[in-house]
Amino acid sequence: MDYAGRQRKLIAALDAAGADAMLVTHLPNLTYLCGFTGSSGVLLAGGSGCTLITDGRYTGQAQDEVRGARIRISPKPPLTAAAALLKKLGRARLGIEAERMTLAQHAALRPLLPDGIKLKLTRGVVERLRMVKELDEIERLRIAAYTGSALLDTALEAIRPGRSEASVAAELEYAARCAGVQGMSFPTIVASGERSALPHGEASAAPIPPKGFVVLDFGVILASYCSDMTRTVHVGRPSAEMRGVYRAVGEAQQAALEAVRAGVTAAEVDRAARRTLGRARLARWFTHSTGHGVGLEIHEAPRLARTGTEVLEAGMVVTIEPGVYLPGKGGVRIEDMVVVTERGCEVLTPSPKELILR
Repeated sequence: MDYAGRQRKLIAALDAAGADAMLVTHLPNLTYLCGFTGSSGVLLAGGSGCTLITDGRYTGQAQDEVRGARIRISPKPPLTAAAALLKKLGRARLGIEAERMTLAQHAALRPLLPDGIKLKLTRGVVERLRMVKELDEIERLRIAAYTGSALLDTALEAIRPGRSEASVAAELEYAARCAGVQGMSFPTIVASGERSALPHGEASAAPIPPKGFVVLDFGVILASYCSDMTRTVHVGRPSAEMRGVYRAVGEAQQAALEAVRAGVTAAEVDRAARRTLGRARLARWFTHSTGHGVGLEIHEAPRLARTGTEVLEAGMVVTIEPGVYLPGKGGVRIEDMVVVTERGCEVLTPSPKELILR
């Protein structure tokens, strides 16, 4: 990972953000910039480089992980220690992550600032750097996607009528831990029967019915990078209507996949999926965006939505996940992770997408 290069890019971006230095407090951004994965710390970036500030619990961890930045271990809270370092800046505009810093952190920081330091609210400075992945990041995401996909067979074997959704999720997550993952990317979704019409129907105590869709949406974290995938299976024999819904979602996902390439907007990809579902008269039941970026966090920029103005670039990693959710009947979602390329995309999720019957 080119941590020193990332830090240089951040410092070069400060002027455009209206800042002379920046205080990074969002922990995934610290991981991206210097490799630190602890739960307490801040990074001060400025003209003379970057300094990671953390406490004594992370002395050894910081020495092992941090690259390209100085390390300062302080007995004081990281924000307090950072404020003391700001005295060296003189008069300066200090950028803070407006969408990440809490009100409590802001209130604690303000009275500690030396004279001459003016706070500047910034938005998405580090996140914009994170959107286009380096080759090492793509490889980690590829391995995470492959590892996650391999868990699908475990879930399929666990699905049977009468068994709780939560027990299916538990078997999947146990298999994930046995495979060596750090954790799950998000609470596992196992939504069956009428509950499959809930786009974010986390696994519950509800029993799997003798007939109906089961939406499986899950991901794993490996080497700090997330995976995300969704497959929908059917218990029992599906009706012609439900087969048609599944087919329409599959066609919408394929249309969106074919729309992905460097130079198109996020909205164009979203529109491809909705146009296909519109022909099947199902577009009104597609109630979320077509996809999102994935990396150190499960939801990153860009967001592939109707209003998405972001232009896709080669190296971005996004999900493609259209769905149809029919209240009282059930729902279908099919999701893959893909890498944007100059001419299209590389699908990272190897699992088949034909309708599976249990």
